[in-house]
Amino acid sequence: MVKLNKIYTRTGDDGSTGLVDGSRVAKTSLRIEAIGKVDEANSAIGLAAAADPQGPHAAALYRIQNDMFDLGADLATPAADGDFAPSEMVLRIVPAQVEWLERAIDGLNEALEPLTSFVLPGGSEAAARTHVARATARSAERAVVALAAAEPVNPAALAYINRLSDYLFVLARVCNANGADDVRWVPGANR
Repeated sequence: MVKLNKIYTRTGDDGSTGLVDGSRVAKTSLRIEAIGKVDEANSAIGLAAAADPQGPHAAALYRIQNDMFDLGADLATPAADGDFAPSEMVLRIVPAQVEWLERAIDGLNEALEPLTSFVLPGGSEAAARTHVARATARSAERAVVALAAAEPVNPAALAYINRLSDYLFVLARVCNANGADDVRWVPGANR
Protein backbone atom coordinates (compact mmCIF):
# COMPACT_ATOMS: atom_id res chain seq x y z
CA MET A 1 0.00 0.00 0.00
CA VAL A 2 1.17 3.48 -0.79
CA LYS A 3 1.20 6.02 2.03
CA LEU A 4 2.07 9.61 1.25
CA ASN A 5 1.98 11.78 4.32
CA LYS A 6 4.65 14.20 3.17
CA ILE A 7 4.60 15.38 -0.44
CA TYR A 8 7.98 17.05 -0.65
CA THR A 9 11.22 15.35 0.33
CA ARG A 10 13.87 17.77 -0.95
CA THR A 11 15.81 14.78 -2.31
CA GLY A 12 15.14 15.88 -5.88
CA ASP A 13 16.53 19.37 -5.43
CA ASP A 14 19.75 18.21 -7.08
CA GLY A 15 17.91 17.24 -10.28
CA SER A 16 17.66 13.54 -9.50
CA THR A 17 14.74 11.32 -8.58
CA GLY A 18 14.38 7.90 -7.00
CA LEU A 19 13.27 4.70 -8.70
CA VAL A 20 11.46 1.80 -7.09
CA ASP A 21 14.70 -0.14 -6.59
CA GLY A 22 16.18 2.75 -4.59
CA SER A 23 18.53 3.94 -7.32
CA ARG A 24 18.56 7.59 -8.34
CA VAL A 25 18.58 8.93 -11.88
CA ALA A 26 18.58 12.36 -13.46
CA LYS A 27 15.15 13.86 -13.94
CA THR A 28 16.18 14.33 -17.58
CA SER A 29 16.83 10.61 -18.13
CA LEU A 30 14.94 8.66 -20.79
CA ARG A 31 13.29 6.59 -18.05
CA ILE A 32 11.91 9.63 -16.23
CA GLU A 33 10.86 11.20 -19.54
CA ALA A 34 8.86 8.04 -20.33
CA ILE A 35 7.30 7.97 -16.86
CA GLY A 36 6.39 11.65 -17.19
CA LYS A 37 4.81 11.15 -20.61
CA VAL A 38 2.78 8.23 -19.24
CA ASP A 39 1.61 10.54 -16.44
CA GLU A 40 0.63 13.20 -19.00
CA ALA A 41 -1.33 10.63 -20.97
CA ASN A 42 -3.05 9.45 -17.80
CA SER A 43 -4.07 13.03 -17.02
CA ALA A 44 -5.44 13.48 -20.54
CA ILE A 45 -7.44 10.26 -20.14
CA GLY A 46 -8.84 11.69 -16.91
CA LEU A 47 -9.93 14.78 -18.82
CA ALA A 48 -11.63 12.58 -21.40
CA ALA A 49 -13.42 10.63 -18.65
CA ALA A 50 -14.56 13.91 -17.06
CA ALA A 51 -16.54 14.73 -20.22
CA ASP A 52 -19.09 12.10 -19.12
CA PRO A 53 -18.09 10.68 -15.72
CA GLN A 54 -21.16 8.45 -15.49
CA GLY A 55 -21.25 7.61 -19.19
CA PRO A 56 -20.93 4.21 -20.79
CA HIS A 57 -17.15 4.48 -21.30
CA ALA A 58 -16.13 6.09 -18.01
CA ALA A 59 -15.49 2.78 -16.23
CA ALA A 60 -13.18 1.64 -19.02
CA LEU A 61 -11.28 4.94 -18.90
CA TYR A 62 -10.92 4.71 -15.12
CA ARG A 63 -9.65 1.14 -15.51
CA ILE A 64 -7.10 2.36 -18.06
CA GLN A 65 -6.03 5.15 -15.70
CA ASN A 66 -5.32 2.52 -13.06
CA ASP A 67 -3.34 0.51 -15.63
CA MET A 68 -1.39 3.66 -16.47
CA PHE A 69 -0.25 3.83 -12.84
CA ASP A 70 0.80 0.19 -13.18
CA LEU A 71 2.71 1.17 -16.32
CA GLY A 72 4.45 4.03 -14.52
CA ALA A 73 5.43 1.66 -11.69
CA ASP A 74 6.70 -0.85 -14.24
CA LEU A 75 8.85 1.79 -15.92
CA ALA A 76 10.09 2.99 -12.52
CA THR A 77 11.40 -0.50 -11.76
CA PRO A 78 14.42 -1.19 -13.98
CA ALA A 79 15.23 -4.79 -14.88
CA ALA A 80 18.75 -4.79 -16.27
CA ASP A 81 18.64 -8.59 -16.43
CA GLY A 82 15.50 -8.50 -18.61
CA ASP A 83 13.38 -10.29 -15.99
CA PHE A 84 9.98 -8.64 -16.22
CA ALA A 85 8.08 -11.17 -14.15
CA PRO A 86 5.68 -9.53 -11.72
CA SER A 87 5.80 -10.39 -8.03
CA GLU A 88 4.37 -9.15 -4.77
CA MET A 89 7.18 -6.62 -4.67
CA VAL A 90 7.42 -5.75 -8.39
CA LEU A 91 4.46 -4.38 -10.32
CA ARG A 92 4.53 -5.09 -14.05
CA ILE A 93 2.12 -4.71 -16.94
CA VAL A 94 1.02 -8.24 -17.84
CA PRO A 95 -0.29 -9.65 -21.14
CA ALA A 96 -3.83 -9.87 -19.71
CA GLN A 97 -3.94 -6.05 -19.52
CA VAL A 98 -2.98 -5.81 -23.20
CA GLU A 99 -5.54 -8.47 -24.10
CA TRP A 100 -8.26 -6.54 -22.26
CA LEU A 101 -7.45 -3.45 -24.33
CA GLU A 102 -7.58 -5.50 -27.54
CA ARG A 103 -11.01 -6.92 -26.62
CA ALA A 104 -12.21 -3.41 -25.75
CA ILE A 105 -11.00 -2.09 -29.12
CA ASP A 106 -12.72 -4.93 -30.95
CA GLY A 107 -15.94 -4.38 -29.01
CA LEU A 108 -16.04 -0.65 -29.75
CA ASN A 109 -15.07 -1.13 -33.37
CA GLU A 110 -18.00 -3.49 -34.08
CA ALA A 111 -20.46 -0.57 -34.16
CA LEU A 112 -18.33 1.56 -36.49
CA GLU A 113 -18.42 1.78 -40.24
CA PRO A 114 -14.99 1.34 -41.82
CA LEU A 115 -13.11 4.56 -42.42
CA THR A 116 -13.06 5.99 -45.93
CA SER A 117 -10.91 8.96 -44.95
CA PHE A 118 -8.76 10.07 -42.08
CA VAL A 119 -10.70 11.98 -39.45
CA LEU A 120 -9.77 15.28 -37.88
CA PRO A 121 -9.33 15.22 -34.11
CA GLY A 122 -12.61 16.82 -33.15
CA GLY A 123 -16.35 16.51 -33.35
CA SER A 124 -18.12 16.35 -30.01
CA GLU A 125 -16.43 17.60 -26.85
CA ALA A 126 -16.05 14.03 -25.61
CA ALA A 127 -14.46 12.97 -28.90
CA ALA A 128 -12.13 15.98 -28.95
CA ARG A 129 -10.97 15.26 -25.39
CA THR A 130 -10.43 11.62 -26.33
CA HIS A 131 -8.39 12.63 -29.38
CA VAL A 132 -6.19 14.79 -27.11
CA ALA A 133 -5.71 11.74 -24.88
CA ARG A 134 -4.87 9.66 -27.98
CA ALA A 135 -2.25 12.13 -29.18
CA THR A 136 -0.79 12.31 -25.67
CA ALA A 137 -0.68 8.51 -25.49
CA ARG A 138 1.23 8.47 -28.80
CA SER A 139 3.76 10.87 -27.27
CA ALA A 140 4.09 8.56 -24.27
CA GLU A 141 4.59 5.62 -26.61
CA ARG A 142 7.43 7.41 -28.40
CA ALA A 143 9.10 8.09 -25.04
CA VAL A 144 8.74 4.46 -23.93
CA VAL A 145 10.11 3.25 -27.27
CA ALA A 146 13.08 5.62 -26.92
CA LEU A 147 13.74 4.19 -23.46
CA ALA A 148 13.48 0.64 -24.84
CA ALA A 149 16.11 1.47 -27.44
CA ALA A 150 18.53 2.33 -24.63
CA GLU A 151 17.53 0.00 -21.76
CA PRO A 152 15.41 -3.12 -21.30
CA VAL A 153 11.67 -2.43 -21.09
CA ASN A 154 8.91 -4.92 -20.37
CA PRO A 155 7.52 -6.11 -23.75
CA ALA A 156 3.99 -6.11 -22.31
CA ALA A 157 4.44 -2.45 -21.34
CA LEU A 158 5.41 -1.62 -24.92
CA ALA A 159 2.39 -3.50 -26.26
CA TYR A 160 0.06 -1.82 -23.77
CA ILE A 161 1.09 1.73 -24.64
CA ASN A 162 0.86 0.88 -28.35
CA ARG A 163 -2.69 -0.49 -28.02
CA LEU A 164 -3.78 2.42 -25.87
CA SER A 165 -3.76 5.00 -28.66
CA ASP A 166 -5.70 2.58 -30.87
CA TYR A 167 -8.32 2.21 -28.15
CA LEU A 168 -8.59 5.97 -27.73
CA PHE A 169 -8.91 6.52 -31.48
CA VAL A 170 -11.78 4.04 -31.73
CA LEU A 171 -13.41 5.48 -28.60
CA ALA A 172 -13.24 9.00 -30.07
CA ARG A 173 -15.12 7.73 -33.12
CA VAL A 174 -17.71 6.10 -30.86
CA CYS A 175 -18.08 9.43 -29.02
CA ASN A 176 -18.84 11.01 -32.39
CA ALA A 177 -22.14 9.14 -32.73
CA ASN A 178 -20.39 5.93 -33.77
CA GLY A 179 -18.48 7.79 -36.44
CA ALA A 180 -21.47 9.60 -37.97
CA ASP A 181 -20.22 12.92 -36.59
CA ASP A 182 -16.55 12.36 -37.38
CA VAL A 183 -14.99 15.34 -39.11
CA ARG A 184 -13.47 13.93 -42.27
CA TRP A 185 -10.14 15.12 -43.62
CA VAL A 186 -10.45 16.49 -47.14
CA PRO A 187 -6.93 16.43 -48.63
CA GLY A 188 -5.98 19.74 -50.19
CA ALA A 189 -9.39 21.29 -49.49
CA ASN A 190 -7.97 24.75 -48.79
CA ARG A 191 -5.46 25.13 -51.59
